[in-house]
Amino acid sequence: MIHIRLLITLCLLPFSVLAQWMEVTPEVAKLFPTATRTQVADEMGLTPVFQLNQQLGFVFESDDLVNFPGFSGESINLRVGLDMQGVIQGVEIVRHHEPIFLHGLGEDPLLEFIAQYVGRQIKHRFIVGSRQGKMADGRTVYLDGVTKATVSVMVVNDTLITAASKVARAKLQGFGGAEVSSLKQDNYEAASLSQLAELGAIFHWQMTLDEAADALDIQPGRLADVTNTSEGESFIDIQALFVSSPLIGINLLGQQEYQRLLDELAEGEIAVLLLSRGAFDFVGDDFVAGTSPSRLGLMQNEFAVDLRDIDFYSYYSPRVSDELDGYSNIRVFVIQGSSGFDPAKVMDWRLTVNLSNNFLLPRLGQLNEPFQLPESLTEPPPEAEVPLPLWMQIWKQRLTEIIMLSIYLLLLGILFTKQRSLSVRFGRYLPQARLVALLFTIGFIGYYTQGQLSVVNIYTLLLSVWNGFDIQVFLLDPVIFILWSFVFVSLFLWGRGLFCGWLCPFGAMQELVGQLAAKLRLPQWKPDDRLHRRLQLIKYPMLLLLVAVSFYSLSLAETLAEVEPFKTAVTMNFVRYWPFMLYALLLLAAGLFIHKFYCRYLCPLGAGLAILGRLRLFSWLRRRDECGQPCQLCNKQCQIKAIHSDGRIDYDECIQCLECLVIIDDSKRCVVSRYGNKSRKRTLNQNTGVKVVEIKTT
Repeated sequence: MIHIRLLITLCLLPFSVLAQWMEVTPEVAKLFPTATRTQVADEMGLTPVFQLNQQLGFVFESDDLVNFPGFSGESINLRVGLDMQGVIQGVEIVRHHEPIFLHGLGEDPLLEFIAQYVGRQIKHRFIVGSRQGKMADGRTVYLDGVTKATVSVMVVNDTLITAASKVARAKLQGFGGAEVSSLKQDNYEAASLSQLAELGAIFHWQMTLDEAADALDIQPGRLADVTNTSEGESFIDIQALFVSSPLIGINLLGQQEYQRLLDELAEGEIAVLLLSRGAFDFVGDDFVAGTSPSRLGLMQNEFAVDLRDIDFYSYYSPRVSDELDGYSNIRVFVIQGSSGFDPAKVMDWRLTVNLSNNFLLPRLGQLNEPFQLPESLTEPPPEAEVPLPLWMQIWKQRLTEIIMLSIYLLLLGILFTKQRSLSVRFGRYLPQARLVALLFTIGFIGYYTQGQLSVVNIYTLLLSVWNGFDIQVFLLDPVIFILWSFVFVSLFLWGRGLFCGWLCPFGAMQELVGQLAAKLRLPQWKPDDRLHRRLQLIKYPMLLLLVAVSFYSLSLAETLAEVEPFKTAVTMNFVRYWPFMLYALLLLAAGLFIHKFYCRYLCPLGAGLAILGRLRLFSWLRRRDECGQPCQLCNKQCQIKAIHSDGRIDYDECIQCLECLVIIDDSKRCVVSRYGNKSRKRTLNQNTGVKVVEIKTT
């Protein structure tokens, strides 16, 4: 009855536990073709993507991070692959309802548009639909727009860049993920424009034609021809005022207009009033209200800050301080709260100038001007605790699992260290103890903690040592790290058997299958010793092949590692594409007729552990002089055939089930002890004349 319950438990258990590691889905594979596995999405909806133990990046859907309504009134949901350097690896459309593409242009123009982002660094500044059609420098990217679909593609751009920037700042190094300063909101006092200028609160960029030509390394006359600038006229005269600050906004806009501006802003947004009266304006003739200017850009920490026109004066005439009279172009732009922009830090304003009057051969130049707001206008972010390293956070989250695993490993250590004394006193309880250990290994170590070790771990370690060892990579999975540390030490004490017999989930499955076969009295195929030894050698060239291939191609090595059924049977909970399922089930089915077939003949991980296990310091399993000569009981009882006919134990193959140790210490089972006792009784009778009677009790 207990075995029927056990079989039902094993059938249901794989589907009741959510695995931490997941197989690469076709959607992820399109964005990261070399990915070998993923993890469960985190609280932000980001799916970490790995090639072996190396993280390639993240896959996410934009709807989990932003919500920008499109022309249809609904968001455009994009699936994006972003690598660890902030480069966009791929973009796919999950859902959209833009009528211009669904019922007009078709989806091909939209697909061609998003394809322009692939391979781009998100630190770039993206300008959509500019006639300049090329990169002005290494940080500005001009993208071809879609005629008749300007609004829709702008929404796509905002959605993609904002979502990707959020991911980069939250997860990637070098993207300014720390908290930023904000503009003070309680510092209003009456002040004139000149007073604000003296305070350093106003960015005022002025440049004559000669100064601009010198900065652009071009003759002034050439620049005048291109920009239609008259000699003596100011080439650049731009002011930028951070009107989100009440000190600036109320004084320049008035209380009523300042309040109207606040009503237009979303939480965390910063409004910038831009004014121009120079010959070269900050927007060109092709500028579309509600978009980003192609000429003017803002950079901070080498990261492009998106400036977006809010068309603040579409229904209202500009109402600003009389001191700002004379400016021909007045617009309000916003910087989104998710941009990572820090108003307290140095910013770099940039103007892009077309230096060629030949449309077919454009030549672009860049003018830069740094600026920093005074400390009196900003306030630092609240002090945040220094976050723990990621591996420490993971260890803290999995503390319960770590404690339970450590207790089990401690018990195993005690059992193996005191195996001789424990076998004498408690040997009769070994079958029950083994059953509990096997179920714990499958259920807790295997399915719950995903602690199935693999040959992949071996060549991952070798490659890490070869390329520069970083222990933090291995600390990211505490269960695997603890198991490998324990197994490594145990190899030098007891050999391979402790892991293979007590810690391998798939090995435990095979052993339970073997117990089921014994209960069902299924016929067993037992090869002769010569054939058995030859079959045992198969796993060693398999190990060498996998290790050698890993130094050539990690992707190929990971594919070849599917010779292990561990990913299918344990990591994927038997929920996988049918060829992998069939392979794993066939290996388990083979165990019904050949005890632990995979472990004995095919397991490359076992081969690797056996090689290191040859360096063990002790041979713990007790032997008698009579073992093998003439007694063959342990040899016959050892189902894995790790005991030679001469009584020696093959520690390279032994799984340390301890059954032979219990037999040798059981006076009723061990042939030597049993018949030795009878001989001693006969000798005592002959010498004393007293007959010794053995009373059997039931």
